[in-house]
Amino acid sequence: MKVLIVDDEKLIRDVIKEYCLGSNYTVLEAENGVEAIEKAKDADIIIMDIMMPKMDGFSAYKVIKERYNTPTIVLSARNEEYDVLAGFDLGIDDYMTKPFSPKELLARINAVIKRYKGEEESFVYKNLKVDFLGHSAYINGKELPLTPKEYDLLVYFINNKGIALSREQLLNKIWNYDYLGNDRTIDTHIKMLRNNLGEYRDLITTVRGMRYKFETKE
Repeated sequence: MKVLIVDDEKLIRDVIKEYCLGSNYTVLEAENGVEAIEKAKDADIIIMDIMMPKMDGFSAYKVIKERYNTPTIVLSARNEEYDVLAGFDLGIDDYMTKPFSPKELLARINAVIKRYKGEEESFVYKNLKVDFLGHSAYINGKELPLTPKEYDLLVYFINNKGIALSREQLLNKIWNYDYLGNDRTIDTHIKMLRNNLGEYRDLITTVRGMRYKFETKE
């Protein structure tokens, strides 16, 4: 798998490159949006900065999206809600802010690639089974009474295991951008999902009171 790292700061590219090579990814590099467009055809996933010379990341992504179906993670120092929502509205797959954890970025890269490959038919952890093909979940063979949104939340958590997900991310991915929801919407559905998960409710943890994470103890 080829990772295209797009950032005008060589130090940041070098850090990401080291972690990607350590996970057996092939690395391509670009220092601006123009170079990103030129190299995107060879990439399996793109890590894109926003503020760059010649062409910014959002503008480059618009062009790339018209040509290729390449998953893209934005990595930027711009952390205003407007920027995050603008990125998701364009169709990016994830958004991380600087300073960042290289290990978390690698986890997000793996999660996005896993979603795009879509190879697994089910998720199994002890007596919990989520049947992706059947669109259902079971504990000890008994089907859980999940609503469609609860199921979508559970699957999104599983596909992003180990990653702290913000309420904004969950709203955008599960309810889409035209939904006028709020934090209470997320909190309520996660509370119901936890109740339905019963003995496995602790797999969904609250991180710093603002994010949620799905973690298995293996």
